[in-house]
Amino acid sequence: MGRLSVGSYRLFVRTRAKAFSLASSGAFASFGARSVIEPPVRLVGEAHISIGSNVFVGAGSWLQTLEGPDRPGVLEIGDGTSIAGTCVLSAARSVRLGRKVLLARNVYISDHIHAYDDPRRAVLDQGLDRLESVEIEDGAWLGQNVVVCPGVTIGRGAVIGANSVVLEDIPDHALAVGTPAVVVKRFAGPREAVQ
Repeated sequence: MGRLSVGSYRLFVRTRAKAFSLASSGAFASFGARSVIEPPVRLVGEAHISIGSNVFVGAGSWLQTLEGPDRPGVLEIGDGTSIAGTCVLSAARSVRLGRKVLLARNVYISDHIHAYDDPRRAVLDQGLDRLESVEIEDGAWLGQNVVVCPGVTIGRGAVIGANSVVLEDIPDHALAVGTPAVVVKRFAGPREAVQ
């Protein structure tokens, strides 16, 4: 009886996620074939969010684009990318995830911070600051609880260790860990990189 109950639950969750994805796909800038967003999810500015094919976004995630000073932000998620639950991707300018990027749970990626210089006003009322595009290139893997700050590019096939805070660019095929994240290992030279 237990196996039947668990199997039924899994079927229900998959069916609900596929139905939600199909019903909401037209609200996005683009939404690729066989992509699934698992509810519950928080969506803001979905008209400026592009999702490739075969993408998975886990439950409890928050995908948002905000109005920047010159235009709305743009969020792009490449083909084959897998985003575990409770991740936040927030774009006021541009956040781009390449193909087959892997995000563990609780990853936070933002191309902006809240302004906080005026002590007379609540941070919430001070708007945004440091609007700088973020790019996570093809095949990168970000471990659990990673924070990626504005202006950062994480290279192709790079790995960011759990609980790291990325303040500066990380090169292709490198392992970076810590707060702030620093490169501790390189996997392959440019000619040896696996496609």
